[in-house]
Amino acid sequence: MAMTSKERLLTALGGGKPDRLPVTVHQWQGYHLDKYLGGMSDLEAARTFGLDGQIQYFESMGQFWLVDADFSKFSTETWGDEVIVISDAPDSRVNHHIIHTPGGDLTYKTAGNRQTTWITEYLVKTDDDVELVRKYMPVPKLDLAPIAARHDEIGDDGILRGFVWGDQAGCWAHACCMMDINDLILRAVDEPDWVHAVLKILLDKKLQFIESMKGAAFDLVETGGGAGSSTVISPKLHEEFCLPYDRAMHDALHELGFLTTYHTCGGNFGIEDHIVANGCDASETLAPISVGGNQEPWDFAAKIDGRVALIGGLDQFNTLTQGPAETIRSAVHKLFETCGPNGGYVCSLSDHFFETPPANIQAYADAARECVY
Repeated sequence: MAMTSKERLLTALGGGKPDRLPVTVHQWQGYHLDKYLGGMSDLEAARTFGLDGQIQYFESMGQFWLVDADFSKFSTETWGDEVIVISDAPDSRVNHHIIHTPGGDLTYKTAGNRQTTWITEYLVKTDDDVELVRKYMPVPKLDLAPIAARHDEIGDDGILRGFVWGDQAGCWAHACCMMDINDLILRAVDEPDWVHAVLKILLDKKLQFIESMKGAAFDLVETGGGAGSSTVISPKLHEEFCLPYDRAMHDALHELGFLTTYHTCGGNFGIEDHIVANGCDASETLAPISVGGNQEPWDFAAKIDGRVALIGGLDQFNTLTQGPAETIRSAVHKLFETCGPNGGYVCSLSDHFFETPPANIQAYADAARECVY
């Protein structure tokens, strides 16, 4: 009997075998929806192609990199984010930020285009800046009503994903958005206690945010971040500076009844057991070597051996965007045969896509529907 998309995804995330291979995308970016799909929503796009929707909820999450981020909503009396717009050209956005606090000002800068946003000057430049973050950086409180409404809108056509507040969901990855990662790595080696103190500040704030998530209608909550992957830091550093903080967040989320997925952007070689030990329910995005991962999805799947569910695996650039349809079909079938023969696997793109022809997305969805348990 055919399952709904929601049933299919939740069965796989629980480690089981659904009726067929679940097929989805990581996040549907507004750039692609506007340029190629006439401005339809991510849910409409999933329905159009017959994908199992993973719909991402962004409101009140406080992430700097969102193209349409509204920083004013996170300002308080003791943390005022003054934005100076240097350029609002869609393909060359430049914003300078001054954070006003009772203890002094902080500054950071971002740039961006239609696809994304990136940091050009980091927030934390001195040890004193960390103390201002500790004292004054606000933690948003979720409004549960719009989350419930979005969940109801999705219905049986997929799941609603949330993530833990911050520039990135994981504590280490968030810290890497606040200061240069090279400096953070050096201090992790030379001054580990200082780095742990920074991560503890962020963990306390994230646990405060998680408390506000109680009752939120999320089917899956994302944690982690690419800066904690083994393409960036060593397994030893990951074990010391990611694992305990990830575990604390996963335990808190599980206490509230949430499923969790741990994001490593494909850099998972050497940290397979750490990923299992951090208590996540699923690991993503299984990026293959062709798109920057450091081991193939099927090699990672063999090491995980069903201990957590898996999401991802398809190269969104060299396979999905480039095609042709038969190449896409072969890749999907290989992932099904190597990562998903025993269930517990959601076929998804390894990350964001921008210039992908709609016909290739349809070929991707059609190929997965051929993979029946």
